[in-house]
Amino acid sequence: MKTPMKIAIGCDEAANAMKDCLKAALLAQGHQVTDFGTHDHQPVLYPDIGIAVAQAIARGQAERGLLLCGTGIGMAIAANKVPGIRAAQAHDTYSAERAALSNDAHIITIGARVIGIELAKSIVQTFLAAQYVAGPRSQPKLDALAAHEQRLRQAGDSG
Repeated sequence: MKTPMKIAIGCDEAANAMKDCLKAALLAQGHQVTDFGTHDHQPVLYPDIGIAVAQAIARGQAERGLLLCGTGIGMAIAANKVPGIRAAQAHDTYSAERAALSNDAHIITIGARVIGIELAKSIVQTFLAAQYVAGPRSQPKLDALAAHEQRLRQAGDSG
């Protein structure tokens, strides 16, 4: 097994059961998992959880993050609001691998209403096993993203 990681995980009420299954699998593999909720099926504001997970990664409290909701879309949007974070939606192992290898993603998002738990486990394992290595194709793109993000932050707007 690869070296255990610190993983932040979070979900909304639509994905609580999937989160609990993934968390148990990760703990069984020796990973340290910080669970940002939710812990039941009561409605929550998914942006609050997505932002909390992304901030934990931005602060260095976790190496990777997993965010789950009905589709994975809302959590990706929320996490990507945190400066410096790259979150990618993944509903297959190829996109999970590319998220890490080509885009140096910190977080993947998964839709619990889109895929089943066994595929979700495979996606998570693929994502955690893939490691970004700076190269001539991907690094200029990531540098451009960082430069745009910095410019937009300094401008104080989205223009």
